[in-house]
Amino acid sequence: METKEQNTVSRGAFLRSMGLSTSALMAFYCMGTTLSSCSTKDDDPTPTPPGGSAAVTGTTTGGGINFNVDLTSDDFKKLKTTGEFSIIGDTIVIATANKNYVALSKACTHQGTTVNYRSASTDILCPNHGSEFKLDGTVQKGPATSPLTVFKTTLSADGNSLNVKA
Repeated sequence: METKEQNTVSRGAFLRSMGLSTSALMAFYCMGTTLSSCSTKDDDPTPTPPGGSAAVTGTTTGGGINFNVDLTSDDFKKLKTTGEFSIIGDTIVIATANKNYVALSKACTHQGTTVNYRSASTDILCPNHGSEFKLDGTVQKGPATSPLTVFKTTLSADGNSLNVKA
């Protein structure tokens, strides 16, 4: 009976043996080319549902936004508190006073950076270049010149589910 010795080689050593230097690998990386390891379908990660949570159902991105948020879930129960907000898909959902909600496009109209809600001044700030928006989506301070898109929000009778739609 004949046995064969099996050698293992690290990825870096293998690539160096192929003549790829660190500089060449960085060039591939900078050009957007990725080198990935072999995998099987069984070890692929489980995809995240639309909106990033099982507590969100419906369409959260694109032109046909229409989704429901379970406000009792751990991911979104903070939205029952005035002044809290969540980014869900292409929207920013904000809990305002008296169990009212505002939902706007999350991308600043200047360069597309994701905006944040500032509860102290009850407005929306783009952290990239400082554009500010009112809760009705209008520009309060540039460089943005176009308003954020406003979506319709409807709270369920029991206050446990929020619908957001275009």
